[in-house]
Amino acid sequence: MTSSIEENIQSIRKKINDACIRAGRNPDEVTLIAVSKTKPVNAVREAMKSGQRVFGENKVQELRTKTSEITEDLSWHMIGHLQLNKVKYLPGMVDMIHSVDSIALAEQIEKEAAKKDTIMDILCEVNVADEDSKFGLKPSETADFIKTIAPFQHIRVKGLMTVAPATDNPEENRIYFHNLRKLMVDINEKNIDNILLSELSMGMTGDFEIAVEEGATFVRVGTAIFGERNYNK
Repeated sequence: MTSSIEENIQSIRKKINDACIRAGRNPDEVTLIAVSKTKPVNAVREAMKSGQRVFGENKVQELRTKTSEITEDLSWHMIGHLQLNKVKYLPGMVDMIHSVDSIALAEQIEKEAAKKDTIMDILCEVNVADEDSKFGLKPSETADFIKTIAPFQHIRVKGLMTVAPATDNPEENRIYFHNLRKLMVDINEKNIDNILLSELSMGMTGDFEIAVEEGATFVRVGTAIFGERNYNK
């Protein structure tokens, strides 16, 4: 018998709690983002029954559809690669953009957030494992990137995000999570004006426990909550 979405969320929360205990962390420091991409509104509503209030989407159109149907007070996060022409929809719709990896994108977010007279919380996406197939800044260029966008008035840089390699052995990704946390510490030590990084978005279904042990404050879990995704819809 397959477990329900509610049961899956309870199981993941327990695993996050156990990982925090192993690492000597407070479980309140870790936010579970339920990644609902390709999943229908009724799946989101079932997750809400377990008290889940933070959801992540990869595509702006799917965000727009779901937020128009689900009017309850939820926290939505944009976690996928973002095209410049889609930025205009996000200020006021999402609480955070996890995937900022270019000056052009940061400038567009600044421009659209200014139009709405709001401040957009963002994370800088870092390609820690240096994979050709992944988006993100190189670790060596991240500090200078943040220094460049730090003066923007309508962007608040809250931390860093990475997508670790797909692997059957989650332990292999520990080094990447460790290095992202180290990078955050190093950037904070540079004392860039207006910048104090505190958030690390890292870890997904296969490796979120390792990510929590290494300091993740957001884990992005989809398949372990909602089951395999349907990309043929």
